[in-house]
Amino acid sequence: MISLFSKPKFPEAAFARAEGGPIRVAVRVSSRARSYRLSIPHRGDPVLTVPQYARWPDAEAFLNRQAAWLAARIKRAAPAVPFAEGSVVPVRGVGHLVMATNVVRGRVASGTHEGAPALFVPGTAEHRARRLTDWLKAEALRDLEARVATHTQTLGVRASAVRLRAQSTRWGSCSSQGRLNFNWRLILAPPHVLDYVAAHEVAHLLEMNHSPAFWRAVEKALPDMARGRAWLKAHGGELMAIGED
Repeated sequence: MISLFSKPKFPEAAFARAEGGPIRVAVRVSSRARSYRLSIPHRGDPVLTVPQYARWPDAEAFLNRQAAWLAARIKRAAPAVPFAEGSVVPVRGVGHLVMATNVVRGRVASGTHEGAPALFVPGTAEHRARRLTDWLKAEALRDLEARVATHTQTLGVRASAVRLRAQSTRWGSCSSQGRLNFNWRLILAPPHVLDYVAAHEVAHLLEMNHSPAFWRAVEKALPDMARGRAWLKAHGGELMAIGED
């Protein structure tokens, strides 16, 4: 019988011994993992994923072997961009200066300030980030619904729903029931990037895999798919560091 007070097999967190000092790493046990894996989310500690039946000394040794790599990756990570007055936030790929309207009520509005794009955000200081996030989500949903409608018509399929998510590592997903989920931060990217992810998920309504047939469907929906895919691969991490969930 296992005691309710027995020591857990794995700690909740550990420290990688890097040259610049210890790095706190969250430990996640996965029944699906077959090997050790380090990942760096855009918020929170790095994560060490370990197989369920692994030995902690082996996992800890792996973590310390990867400490230099981990430190270098953290150093290169995109800095967080808060939704605060004076920040520059991209909307559809164009940087906008965040400006407070200094009124409590009202709606977020896009416009210009001294000839440059700007976002005018109402509310008190502690509520402005949420106001801006909600506005961006509404803009994202509007754009995604329009592109999904176009791509479903092209491919002759139907989506049962289009929804937004605040995922930290994924841009979209498609359920077996035909529900399409998208990361709201796609509204920050140039329009052809959002269009690529919309086409990608719509193609999954035909092919729930990444087979050659799937990629042919994506290309049929969006012949210029390679441009959006390349942009997302190069700059997606920068978008994930912007704003609040």
